[in-house]
Amino acid sequence: MNEPRSPRASLSAAWLTWRGPLIWCGLLLALTLGMAWLEPLFRRIEPGTRQVIYPHADFLLLLGRHLLVVAVASLLAILLGVAAAVAVTREAWRDFLPLVAQFASMGQTFPPVAVLALAVPVLGFGTWPIIVALVLYGLLPIVRNTLAGLSGIAPGVLEAARGMGMRDTQRLWQVELPLATPVILAGIRTSVTVNIATAALGATVGASNLGAPIISGIVNGNTAYVLQGALLIGLLALAVDSAFERLQRVLNRTAR
Repeated sequence: MNEPRSPRASLSAAWLTWRGPLIWCGLLLALTLGMAWLEPLFRRIEPGTRQVIYPHADFLLLLGRHLLVVAVASLLAILLGVAAAVAVTREAWRDFLPLVAQFASMGQTFPPVAVLALAVPVLGFGTWPIIVALVLYGLLPIVRNTLAGLSGIAPGVLEAARGMGMRDTQRLWQVELPLATPVILAGIRTSVTVNIATAALGATVGASNLGAPIISGIVNGNTAYVLQGALLIGLLALAVDSAFERLQRVLNRTAR
């Protein structure tokens, strides 16, 4: 019989599991709060420029807005993508499977910049056009992985569930989705990580996020601004991707 672990051992195990994401988050927060301390370094990159630290908004505020846009878009993409994939794997809706797969593929092949250009006249400048673009751009990996996860379940497992008297809804929630979760999570990981970078395009239509220093730097020929936005977006993507990778490990370990 296994003895319960002490609080110190539990904390140590949690640290070993999540140290990667925590380190990336710490670096992201340190750079966000301490960008001004790096002014001498950026002064070397742009020696002839009077202002080398992006002055128009606080980096912490830009980071929060960036996270909010990505979170809202990702949540909508997950709800739409998983629901659509689940629906077309049911017998009554199976004929719509090719249509759903094609729509998801079209959403990612359609350039986000074109989506923004079409959305701005309808939704106006600001945050909503980039949310629409991110939802469309993030659907494909979620739909594709949800379909792969559900279709990859062994027929014998489903037959056993039917033999136990489970209804279709019970079988979906208690058998199919739990077994498909690692594959679905891999698709969500890809979608969210890609959208963290893509969200920077929102600055071109008036959305205030980490893309603002990049766009401002391109417009004004200031490489320091571009690097500041790019570094923060890169660290954010690494932190989120690392967290998803650890979560997948935990789920795979639990499923064994």
